[in-house]
Amino acid sequence: MSTIVLVGVPGAGKTTVGELLANSLAQEFFDSDQVIEAQAGKSVADIFTQDGEQVFRKLEHEVIAQLLKKNDAVVALGGGALGNEQTRNLVKESTVIWLVAGLAQAVDRVGMNRNRPLLLGNVRGQLAELMSAREPLYREVAKIIIDTSKLTPTEVVSKIFIELEQGRSALVKTIAVHADHTYPVVVARGILPKVNEHLVGVSKVAVIHPKSMTQVAGMLRANLPEVTSIGIEVPDAENSKTTQVLEFCWTALGEAGFTRNDLIISIGGGATTDLAGFVAATWLRGIKVLHVPTTLLAMVDAAVGGKTGINTAAGKNLVGAIHSPVAVICDLDFLTSQEPKDYVSGLAEIIKCGFIRDGKILDLIESDLAGAKSPNWEHAPEIIARAIQVKADVVGKDLRETLGTASGREILNYGHTFGHAVERQENFTWRHGDAVSVGMMFVAHLANLAGRLDINVVARHRNILAGVGLPIHYESGTFDSLLSNMRIDKKSRGDQLRFIILGSIGQPEILQAPDTALLNAAYAKLGQGETYA
Repeated sequence: MSTIVLVGVPGAGKTTVGELLANSLAQEFFDSDQVIEAQAGKSVADIFTQDGEQVFRKLEHEVIAQLLKKNDAVVALGGGALGNEQTRNLVKESTVIWLVAGLAQAVDRVGMNRNRPLLLGNVRGQLAELMSAREPLYREVAKIIIDTSKLTPTEVVSKIFIELEQGRSALVKTIAVHADHTYPVVVARGILPKVNEHLVGVSKVAVIHPKSMTQVAGMLRANLPEVTSIGIEVPDAENSKTTQVLEFCWTALGEAGFTRNDLIISIGGGATTDLAGFVAATWLRGIKVLHVPTTLLAMVDAAVGGKTGINTAAGKNLVGAIHSPVAVICDLDFLTSQEPKDYVSGLAEIIKCGFIRDGKILDLIESDLAGAKSPNWEHAPEIIARAIQVKADVVGKDLRETLGTASGREILNYGHTFGHAVERQENFTWRHGDAVSVGMMFVAHLANLAGRLDINVVARHRNILAGVGLPIHYESGTFDSLLSNMRIDKKSRGDQLRFIILGSIGQPEILQAPDTALLNAAYAKLGQGETYA
């Protein structure tokens, strides 16, 4: 859940309600004024008197910026905090609840409190002026509005819970993937319990998870219906995708007596879904698997489409199978605790879908490049769902990548031939999305140099990718080593390289066996810090 921010005029009950709400949610509570006083070593009134309002407002903005970085917290803001435009822009990424209080109610609650420096003197008159000036600011940022006039604090909290649940339900998006069987990808917040809807006829469940997901996996197992469950802890990230870990998982399933009527649940990032999918595909020649991706990259890419695999000395994902899950549950609440750099890396796959099929994704991201970096961005659920829909549509037409045309599954590899080569060059220390980002820049340059793509679209690649914080330059190693890595890419045909490029946005094409001089020229562009109009 994102940070909950309570706003409203003095006397609206922000602190009282905030403490009750945080306690009910088992979250931390912070009153921004109290934090300011603790840091300054004196009261708000004294800061106003001794240092002036300008100093207070600067300190207030800094404190609020610190508090909003906390996940799973309830924060009550001072009544005038939203007068700062920067603060307003910050809180828009959170769940902002405006507690509305009537004038009489606010006056009664404030009384003659001398700790409110802007309400000294005629309290009623001052409050009336503050309400008039500040209500437009509260309305600008509020996602939920609660009239507290006739409610007790406990009743206010109850109404907040109702509003939060209604908001969650309204965001549920289910996307059907038509593969060897049709399965749903469910996208929403707070939907982990939906796993239980897919356990009909299952007697045993194995939950495969990395160590970082041990607690969540335990909670999931504790809330399963009457089935026998085991937990299989695997290493984090790409370290899990080895033959040794694969054999460890097989052994656990064998010892637990898993049959074809049983189910594997993966919970973790893309490496976990890749591994768990391959375990399911190979155990008894195929048992059911359900994915619970917990990273953006896994939600929009690895968990959807049925591709599974492990790594070998020869390369990444060269050993694998197509094995469609029974369902994919994308609970967006997991994203609020993802490291910002990892979340941004995942955006590369979403942007890829925008370039190859759905230009609306690009329009939304361009409308707020800074906001797009956050999982709490208002358009995050939409661009995630749109990217999944792109993949679902493509996979439904070409599950096993057999068409070999610019309308088949191969288009999902836009940016990946060069990106995978970068990953190998960097010994898999680069984030996948970062490698795909420079891969997209490479093929954009390549398409332009080949006379297939307008320079303005190349510029759009650069501006969007760099705008959200993804890399657009690469000049490590030698091109010969990258070329060697690209030649063993899964999309190569014999010794001929194949690249997915664009003719324009939404129109992918195949570039077969480009001249080495052209490839070198495109690579040279990646090392140049050039800009575009």
